[in-house]
Amino acid sequence: MIRFLIKRLLSVSLTLFAVSVVSFLMFFALPKDPVAGMCPKNCNAERLERVRQELGLRDPKVEQYAAYMKGIFVGRDLGSAQGGKCEAPCLGYSYVNSEAVTDTLGRVLPVTLSIVIPAAILWLLLGVGLGMLSALRRGTLLDRLAIGFSLTGASMQLYFVGALLLLIFTYQLKLVPVPHYTSILDNPLDWASGLVLAWMALAFLFSAIYARLARAQMLETLSEDFVRTARAKGLAKRTVYGRHALRAAITPLVTIAGLDVGAALGGTVITETTFGIQGLGRTAVYAVRGGDLPMIMATVLIAAVFVVVANFVVDLLYAAIDPRVRLS
Repeated sequence: MIRFLIKRLLSVSLTLFAVSVVSFLMFFALPKDPVAGMCPKNCNAERLERVRQELGLRDPKVEQYAAYMKGIFVGRDLGSAQGGKCEAPCLGYSYVNSEAVTDTLGRVLPVTLSIVIPAAILWLLLGVGLGMLSALRRGTLLDRLAIGFSLTGASMQLYFVGALLLLIFTYQLKLVPVPHYTSILDNPLDWASGLVLAWMALAFLFSAIYARLARAQMLETLSEDFVRTARAKGLAKRTVYGRHALRAAITPLVTIAGLDVGAALGGTVITETTFGIQGLGRTAVYAVRGGDLPMIMATVLIAAVFVVVANFVVDLLYAAIDPRVRLS
């Protein structure tokens, strides 16, 4: 198990290193002058050159990358024009927001996490549960309803479902307020009411997909020899379905779930735009529009961390479910 963990940690480290290099090179590959975007419109050539010196853009690329990575782990001095000392993890200074990038991320990351994590719990419970029940009740009314639910959810888009939920529950029935974000520490009830429509939209779309996948996987597992053998031994249905079939059927779903959660955390642009909530996704969009390259680099890195960490967690869950994975 230790060897398995070491291999996965090395893989995670190498992947994040590659992403950091690529995102850093993007800073210089973009056609727009980064300094021109950071400096006010009335900047003259002397002021632009001074900003380039403060940012270290005249240093060799390797030294600039080393300074950037150093800031992430131990912090660095960005100069008086960029707020002075930047504590770790330092991801640079945003001239568009006139503050350290980490300060901006500290406000928007909890929003994105509050949208995705509860929604993921809902779509996994609803989707996997419905899919498993549908497989066990194959050919019944429940099975037909589950299939219809899956086809409906798979054929819709988030911006349509979100707009429909807003129209019905907020503007017509007035059951929930306009979507907004309040810290769960300040007011848990307001936190939930402000995000419940986003949870419902994501849970509906994703659970429809998971219901179909779980049903197909469960049906395939129930036809395996080891399940027939368990039945032939006279084991109770609860034991056959819960201990044997469910464990084998849910293993592939773990991989998909981890990737979906990681991708949802790193790409919530449509969700946040649909419901008018300022999280990591909308912050990335505004950074691209404004040419805020330090913020662009930071959001790319954060999104990559979400995806890579999600893959790492999937590997750990796989190893816990199937011990044979540890030997790979």
